Amino acid sequence: MTDIALPLNHEDIKKILPHRYPLLLVDRITELEIGNYVKGYKNVTGNEDVFNGHFPRLAVFPGVMICEALAQVAGVLGYLTSGHKSEEGYLVLFAGLDNVRFKRQVIPGDRMDMEAKLIASKRGIHKVDAQAYVDGELACSAELMFAERKV
Repeated sequence: MTDIALPLNHEDIKKILPHRYPLLLVDRITELEIGNYVKGYKNVTGNEDVFNGHFPRLAVFPGVMICEALAQVAGVLGYLTSGHKSEEGYLVLFAGLDNVRFKRQVIPGDRMDMEAKLIASKRGIHKVDAQAYVDGELACSAELMFAERKV
């Protein structure tokens, strides 16, 4: 897949990632350079089930879900870089999180802009430097590792 018309919308992303509701956490891919970097976003809405319990009096998007959203954006880059497809039985799985830092809360109504840059790739193991921003302010940064597996 070398000729990709951007932006990738929700339906386009579902053709790449195996995730589905309620765990598909990427709404759009806005920039992409295969083998290098990707940018996308998630619109965080108050209607998401997670806010029923996190937290009832102060809705805060969980940090673990921010990391998952970053991993999914990186996963789009991983799938398109490798040429493997989820419908062919390939999965891109989390292999590690390093240097995770949360700098601001993400709340309903926020648009969480995310980016990931490939920093290393060897034998199906990839490492990316990833960030999430809200209104240009850093919300989370992390180094993510993921592995390609045929299942």
